[in-house]
Amino acid sequence: GVLSLCCRPAVWGRAPRQPPGLPLTPGRAFSNNKIQVDLDESSGIAMMKFKSPPVNSLSLDFLTEFSISLEKLENDRACRGVIITSAIPKIFSSGLDITEMCGKNMEHYGEFWRAVQELWLRLYGSNMVTVAAVNGSSPAGGCLVALSCDYRIMAENPKFSIGLNEAQLGIVAPFWFKDTFVNVVGQRIAERSLQLGSLHPAPEALKLGLVDELVPEEKLLEKASAVMAQWLALPDHARQLTKSMMRKAVLDRLVAHREEDIKNFISFISKESIQKSLRTYMEMLKKKK
Repeated sequence: GVLSLCCRPAVWGRAPRQPPGLPLTPGRAFSNNKIQVDLDESSGIAMMKFKSPPVNSLSLDFLTEFSISLEKLENDRACRGVIITSAIPKIFSSGLDITEMCGKNMEHYGEFWRAVQELWLRLYGSNMVTVAAVNGSSPAGGCLVALSCDYRIMAENPKFSIGLNEAQLGIVAPFWFKDTFVNVVGQRIAERSLQLGSLHPAPEALKLGLVDELVPEEKLLEKASAVMAQWLALPDHARQLTKSMMRKAVLDRLVAHREEDIKNFISFISKESIQKSLRTYMEMLKKKK
């Protein structure tokens, strides 16, 4: 399923399977819509807002809708960049939906994991300029979404944290999560942070280079638009080819090992010990509520 399109060097993989009744028009309000997309054709900038209460968790439906929205924007000539943010206060995205990984069958785990891969391949390999406006906490898969963008701006609030904290749940971040992290913060910081499953408060995330800048929450989207304008001032082709050159090896690595990565995920997540630690974690979350 590898497509090598000369004009779009950075889009790989098959289109995700579409759940029934999911209209393809971004920006149109519809009932099962977890992501709101608004494209300003005059500026070429799309705004993508996660709106899947309570915490924008990356469920199979959410991931599929996210991939389809990205694909629509990628194929729209009017769109050159996308700002990704959350419509829910205090949370960017809580990461992968644990209920998708707990007590389900092998086929479901495989379908879910393929959707996670698909989203990352699309976002990390996107031809568009991608700016993450991180307006709340962003653990695990939420952190991966931000890491996959070209630029990260975070709300200047020490209560908001970001990081790949999988180790705390007794699970392991896959190699392509790790590669993406290393490419942003470097080997040493990534190694320590991944082993400890650290969540870094916003000021620390800035210090580590995990985010590019902090701004007061109310200035976040204004700043994201200013950054976007700066990136869009360049000729698209030069920026796209440079991005592809920088990211191609990491993307190719998952494409080459995609089925093996799915098999690894299924056998890992199906282990009784892992299921047990996920159930424990879910119980803990319920008590917190």
